[in-house]
Amino acid sequence: MPLAVVESPRLYRQIADQLRHLIDQHEFPVGSRLPPERELAEKLGVSRPSVREALIALEVEGRVRIRMGSGVYVVDPAQAAAQLAGAGFPVEGPFEVLAARRLVEGAVAADAAGQATPTQLAGLAGILGQMEQPGLPAEQLIALDRAFHVEIAAILGNTVLVRCVGELFDQRMSPYFRQLAQYFENEDSWRSAAREHRAIHAALANGDREAARAAMCAHLQASQERFSQSFGDTDFKRAGERQRRPRPIK
Repeated sequence: MPLAVVESPRLYRQIADQLRHLIDQHEFPVGSRLPPERELAEKLGVSRPSVREALIALEVEGRVRIRMGSGVYVVDPAQAAAQLAGAGFPVEGPFEVLAARRLVEGAVAADAAGQATPTQLAGLAGILGQMEQPGLPAEQLIALDRAFHVEIAAILGNTVLVRCVGELFDQRMSPYFRQLAQYFENEDSWRSAAREHRAIHAALANGDREAARAAMCAHLQASQERFSQSFGDTDFKRAGERQRRPRPIK
């Protein structure tokens, strides 16, 4: 499997391009199983989250099908055209977006802790109360999640920050991110997110800037790690691990 060195910082797209080329060249015929995540990452010299993002991109395109606990299988490329229609692939991968959110929203939460009014805190508490209701559909949970994060930015009275936080969040609405969420979001993950949101709210209510920053960063790091589980291998590294320059496979 001759794979070229990847130099772009958006490794997942470069990795996906190479794997797609190998599939087109019948190195991996329809019905075959791709090498495990761990093996691909080791041969390329990249992080497993980068490989995972590439595999999700290929699944959204209709080139592979991910079977949790079994592996990643090549499917008929004739399906790809229908899958790609209107897909609107993001330039950035989800882990890159979550890392950016951690930096931006951590700072926003710290400033908001010193400015939140009782009315604003009550509004945030109301959003959390709605999120904690059992049986809500994913679409409603996502809308409430977005509202919570955007309302924290709104405390600062800066429309640029409100738009920035909202636009970063909205990248999870892409087909790419939705496909990733399909595997890793469930009732347990949403309960964990609700607890993390409560910690953020408590820090804001206490006016503790550093606690608010830490709580927001911990929440978004935990979100990153929830999306970092393996598709079939027993071992995996944290999603936040540093990406490394890939090396060619011998």
